[in-house]
Parts: sequence; structure tokens; C-alpha cells
Amino acid sequence: MAPVGLDSVKAGHINAADFGVPYAEGETSVIGVLPGKIITEHRRYKLPASGNQAGVDLGRDIIKVAVIERHGVNGNHANGFVQGFGLKKGAIASTVGHDSHNICVVGVNEDDMALAANRLGQIKGGFVVVEDGKVTGEISLPVAGLMSLEPYESVRDTLHHLRQAAFALGATLQEPFLQLAFLPLPVIPHLKISDMGLVDVDKFTLIG
Repeated sequence: MAPVGLDSVKAGHINAADFGVPYAEGETSVIGVLPGKIITEHRRYKLPASGNQAGVDLGRDIIKVAVIERHGVNGNHANGFVQGFGLKKGAIASTVGHDSHNICVVGVNEDDMALAANRLGQIKGGFVVVEDGKVTGEISLPVAGLMSLEPYESVRDTLHHLRQAAFALGATLQEPFLQLAFLPLPVIPHLKISDMGLVDVDKFTLIG
């Protein structure tokens, strides 16, 4: 019997401009990642401006994060900022994002974020690393965007290469993809992101 769930990544083509965040005066909510924990902190920073857009702040390890609805339901796309991944360039993306398992991508620049997200559609889900406009690591998880059809040994070896590609971007977390997978889980304190936007979990409200 043929596997089911092989066409679960139904997001449309994603452009770099889709990751823009309008600049706002005052402080911006930033998801604070804690190494080895799925709990995140609700941090607030005044971010640099790039024209009328809020920009990343590599000096404080603040980069962009986005969640893109990928089941073909509503086409939602939400952007924000996250601190703690250590990336100095590139982007990493995944279709493993508890509990909704949308596309979640973090990155330093929008072009690499778009490439990573679009590549997930091409490989029917999984994990992707992009550096300077090139895919440097990936693992295809075509069954619902969550599981592989390859033997355990093959997945293990590919996962090792994937981690090395992420570390080459500057990633400082021991398991960057595992922590990426929990950023869209809006029932775990304190600040998360869903396809509808940033979620203040303590108040169970969306942050405008």
C-alpha cells in the first residue's frame, strides 16, 4: 500500500518581501529562546530601523522568525523576532512545528528565509538550511511533512550533516531544529508565534 500524506505542504510561493515587519517606535516583543528548554521568555527590545522596516540585530542575537500556514487552509503568514539561535547568516526552516506543523523559519535575511521555505515545498516537508542563497543541508520528511521513508541509518547520517550546516551559520543551540519546532506551540509560556501572529501565552492573546 502506498504511503499517505505525501502532499501536505500546500503553501504558495513565498517571496522575500513577505517577511517584512513594519518598524514601530518603542519596544518590540521578541521571543527569547532558552537552550534546551521549550519554555521561552517574552523579551522586549528597541530594534534598528531599515527604512520603514524593523531589522535584525546580530549584536544582540535577534533575528527574524516566521510561521507560514502550509495545509492549504487559509494562507496565513506571521512574522516576528527571536533571540538565542546564534545565527550570523542564512536561515533554517522546518515543517515540524508542534502542534499545527506549519512551516517555521528563522533567519538573518529574507532572501534565504524565502528560499528555505520554498525548498520545503519542493521536498514535501522536512528540514532545510540555507546559506548565502544556497541550500547547504536538508532532510526530506514527505509523510505529512513529519516522517521519512528512508531507513533509520540514512536519516541519522543526513541529520548529522544537517546539524553541521546549521552550525556553519553560527547556530549555538545544541539542537536548533528541535527548539525551532517548539516556537509555534502557543500553549507553552511565555511568548510564541503561530500563523496568526505572536502569542502572549500568559494572557492567551495575540500581540498586534
